[in-house]
Amino acid sequence: MSFLNQLKSQAHALQSQQGAQSKNLEAHTAAAEMACGRVQHYLGELSKQLNVLTPPGPRFSLDGKTPWPAMKLIHFRCDARKKMLRDREVFDYVGMGWEVVPQMGAPVGGTVSVNFPPDLERVEKRLATGSVKHERKEIRHPEKNTLLAIQFDYMTETRGYVRATPDHDAGQLSFRVVNANGFDVISTNWPADKVQSDLLDELAKLLVAQPSRFA
Repeated sequence: MSFLNQLKSQAHALQSQQGAQSKNLEAHTAAAEMACGRVQHYLGELSKQLNVLTPPGPRFSLDGKTPWPAMKLIHFRCDARKKMLRDREVFDYVGMGWEVVPQMGAPVGGTVSVNFPPDLERVEKRLATGSVKHERKEIRHPEKNTLLAIQFDYMTETRGYVRATPDHDAGQLSFRVVNANGFDVISTNWPADKVQSDLLDELAKLLVAQPSRFA
């Protein structure tokens, strides 16, 4: 085989490989888009029902010792954003957020104090994750002025959300669920073709504190 024919053979093999990769990308993109559409429709319907039901919330505590009052989930709302990918408009993410407030009456004030770094890190992370309104104070010895503890004064009101972010190249969706089981974050990935109504039912169960196989 001449050198030119060798180059032709290599070029043909590369073109075939690129064509196969392009087809895979298109297939994965289409699957991710269909899955996002299903999630958007499901969460839109779910939010309507949950706004009527106002389901009870999970147990919340910033330090694991000081319980919040019994909470409920309200004001469910859906959102979806788009972006450009390979000269076409695709989903950037699909999500649903809600507010968590006391079942009886308005949010009330509470206080927790921590004096060990792991406890401080845990409380600060939960405050940030839940967007909890709070004030941070340093408690010092009246005579020595040494730091005794960090005190957080907060309101018993927080937020939760679920967000599905597609990976169009891989054909899968990444789910992030915040504050479905108290102050926590659940992250999991699912192939786009697995994101069907049965899986989304498991997600709905997770959000209303029922046994779930979602994650």
